[in-house]
Amino acid sequence: MTVSIKDVARAAGVAPSTVSRALGKGPVSAEVRTLVEAAVAATGYRPNLSARRLRSQAPTTVGLVLADIRNPFFTRLSFGVEDAAYRAGLRVFLCNTDEDPAREAMHLEMMAGERVSGLILAPTRQLQPEALKRLRMPVVLVDRDPEDAGCDAVTLDNEGAMRALVDHVVAGGRRRISGLFGANSFTGEARAAGFARAMARHGLPALVHRAPPNAAAGYAALADWLGHEQPEALIVSNGLFLEAAVRFCHDRGLSIPRDLALAGVDDDPWTGIVNPGLTVLRQPAEAMGREALSLLLARLDAPERPRRKLVLDSELVPRASTADRRGGA
Repeated sequence: MTVSIKDVARAAGVAPSTVSRALGKGPVSAEVRTLVEAAVAATGYRPNLSARRLRSQAPTTVGLVLADIRNPFFTRLSFGVEDAAYRAGLRVFLCNTDEDPAREAMHLEMMAGERVSGLILAPTRQLQPEALKRLRMPVVLVDRDPEDAGCDAVTLDNEGAMRALVDHVVAGGRRRISGLFGANSFTGEARAAGFARAMARHGLPALVHRAPPNAAAGYAALADWLGHEQPEALIVSNGLFLEAAVRFCHDRGLSIPRDLALAGVDDDPWTGIVNPGLTVLRQPAEAMGREALSLLLARLDAPERPRRKLVLDSELVPRASTADRRGGA
C-alpha cells in the first residue's frame, strides 16, 4: 500500500505541512527534521516526483524520443544526452518509436502529460510541424530536421558525408557504384540525394535503392537486386545495412573488396575487426547528443532567442574493404 505524507506526519507526531517543509529543506528545527527523517525511514515513504515536478519551475526532466534504439548510432547518441543531462542535474525519459508514427504520437502525448521540461526528438518522416507546436514545450530535433519544423536542431552534414564516401570509392577505381538508403527516413533521403549529387559530379549514374532501415530489410533488398545489377562497389547509409551487406556477401561467397567494394556510415566497433575492415564514416553521435541537450538548456533559459541549427562533420575512416583495385594504397 502506498505510504502518504500523512502517514509520515502521524508517525512523526507532526502536521503534514511540517513534513513537507522538512523534506523540502524548509524552516524547521533540527529536532523536528530528525523526527521526520526517522518517520520516513520507518514508513518507507517515497516522495511523489511527478507532483514535485509540477510544482517546480526549474527544469528537472528531459524527454528523449528516438527512432530505433536497436541502432548503435542512437545508443551512442542517447549516451551523449544522458551524460550531459546527468552533469546538469537532470533526468532523462527515453522512448523508442521504431519509426512508427503511431508510437511517436503516443510517446509525444505521454511526454506532454509528464510535463517534461523539454524534448529531444529524432522524428519520423510523417511528423507534422503542427504536432510539435501543440506540445507547448521546447523541442530540439536530432539527426533529422524536417522542413518548416522551426525547432532548434543538431544534424550531420549528410551531403558532405556522401561526397567523402563517393570520392573515396571512385578514387579506388570503381565506377559502377550502387547505394542502399533508409526508406521513409529524413536521414536516408538526405543521404540518397547527397549520393546522387556526388556521383553526378564524377559523371556517373547513381544506382539508388531503398529499404526500411534495419538489417533484415537491408539483406532482403540486397538479395532482390544486387546479384543482377552487379555493381563494383556498394555504399550504404547506416551500420545496420553494413551488417546486412557483410552477411549477404558471406552467404553468397562474394569477396570484399575483390568482387564488391563496401563502405558506409557508422563506425560500429565490429567494423574495424572483421576481415577485411570496413571503410566507414564515423559519426559524432555522442557529441550530437550533448549538443542537443546544450541547445535545449539554452532554449529553456532564453525561449525567444533565434532558432539555432548545428551541422556536425563526420570523419572518413578508410579500410581494406575499399582497397584500390588497381593495386594502389
